[in-house]
Amino acid sequence: MISKEEFTKLHSEISPYIHHTPVLTSNLLNKIAETEIYFKCENFQKMGAFKMRGATAAILALSDKERSKGVVTHSSGNFAQAVSLSAKSLGIPAYIVMPSSAPQVKKEAVKTYGGQITECEPNLQAREAAAKKIQKQTGATFLHPSNDLNVIYGQGTAAKELLEDFPELDMIITPVGGGGLIAGTALAVDFYAENCKTIGAEPFEVDDAYRSLKSGKIEFNETTNTIADGLKTNLGDKNFPIIRDKVSEIIRVEEDEIIAAMKLIWERMKIVVEPSSAVAFAAILREKEKFRGKKVGLIISGGNVDLSNLPF
Repeated sequence: MISKEEFTKLHSEISPYIHHTPVLTSNLLNKIAETEIYFKCENFQKMGAFKMRGATAAILALSDKERSKGVVTHSSGNFAQAVSLSAKSLGIPAYIVMPSSAPQVKKEAVKTYGGQITECEPNLQAREAAAKKIQKQTGATFLHPSNDLNVIYGQGTAAKELLEDFPELDMIITPVGGGGLIAGTALAVDFYAENCKTIGAEPFEVDDAYRSLKSGKIEFNETTNTIADGLKTNLGDKNFPIIRDKVSEIIRVEEDEIIAAMKLIWERMKIVVEPSSAVAFAAILREKEKFRGKKVGLIISGGNVDLSNLPF
């Protein structure tokens, strides 16, 4: 596992390629939630999501020879964009496998960033098979969107920045999909905070992380019927041990709570956030007792929304 010194060094290495994103607050949302919330706005990150951090960290960890052959990943959207833009910044090819069901806005963004898209059926088996085929043909290195230690460490730099700006936080809450963001956040909390908890939030419709934390082993979802399209993926064997050991709990929310939270952020903070990002705020509103009177850091994971298909 990475040391605090190595984590700090990694952050300085990726810093030229990422934004140090702002932290916003809202008196009105604090009043509604009955707590103090510090929104770390990764929707203002390059390509519009925190995943730029992990993609850059993973590519920088490769050797020159590996980099010259490019990178390949499978992603429904944000990691696809992150790998494409990181690869472009570093002058290497990026091969992106995307499910046919991915939002068109995300496909267009990947193309803009120079990623070469291969579409596949919208299931994990098809995604993995297509990525393996590209690996074989090109020699590109596969980057997993969430179950890769360098990706996890990169994602954790958002929480590191948040804690450097606001060291007195009692909790940091993040949405949970594949587990990379919350695992990286938990490591950063361990390294840079005192008496701060890491909490996850996920939809009831895809509550595999909640069940995994309860059972002590990786659980899976039978359906992925959620508006939070970035949270449909499963935990992996690299991030789950970190989550199991360092995350205090995961709160589940209903679909209508996600939509209501998303709408509040849009209306009151005047910022664009995707449904996955709103899940963490929805969890605070659902469990007000738990957060009342606390200082809570909340990582807004991204703002890549299909504006032609809003839920409100």
